[in-house]
Amino acid sequence: MAYYVYILASRRNGTLYIGSTSDLIARIWQHKNKLREGFTARYNVTQLVHFEEFEEVGMMAQREKRLKEWKRSWKIQLIEKRNPQWEDLYEKIVT
Repeated sequence: MAYYVYILASRRNGTLYIGSTSDLIARIWQHKNKLREGFTARYNVTQLVHFEEFEEVGMMAQREKRLKEWKRSWKIQLIEKRNPQWEDLYEKIVT
């Protein structure tokens, strides 16, 4: 089984959200369709701009916790390292 840590953005350099899941496609679909009440729905944070895959749930949880502690500038650098155009990666993982 795979586990994922992901970063959503409202737009380039916009509001960021970090989450985790074992079903990345379904979870991002829920965010995009605002089926998960709260922060992402309220601030329209629906673009998948970064994700990482893990084989162990403990490693995923540890990475999520660390990323949430990072400075905003570090998170932006992480996104731009792999996704310099801030593309919505959701379309690439569902096809």
